[in-house]
Amino acid sequence: MGTAQPACIFCQIARSSTSTVLLHQDDKVVAFQDINPSAFRHYLVIPTEHIPTVKDLKRRPKDFSLVNHMLHVGQGLLQRDAPCTDKHRFGFHQPPFNSVDHLHLHCFALPYIPRWRAIKYSSLGLFGGFIEASKLLERLRP
Repeated sequence: MGTAQPACIFCQIARSSTSTVLLHQDDKVVAFQDINPSAFRHYLVIPTEHIPTVKDLKRRPKDFSLVNHMLHVGQGLLQRDAPCTDKHRFGFHQPPFNSVDHLHLHCFALPYIPRWRAIKYSSLGLFGGFIEASKLLERLRP
């Protein structure tokens, strides 16, 4: 955990090694539009440090602070770019349902487009699926 992975597309984006337009960049995270958006606005916020999945996060101040920062960045972007929508959703896929092995927060300004895409972002209880950012923060709170 931590070292940039040359083959990881999100590590490349975090290092600005691609043509991806960054919506936000700071010392901890970068944000950009999902290449296959599932909602009116669909952004991803990723840590600049390579962290494979939510399963690699621990109940400690560092990880809680990172996820909290990711959430605040995503909220700010949606407030800026989708001020007319009041339905937002924020969360993470859990293994084995994550598509890229680099932690990433999905930030949605709803509705889902098309509507059936909501299924992809459902919790599957004990089997994982999608976890809301607020639930993950509860798990990580030191």
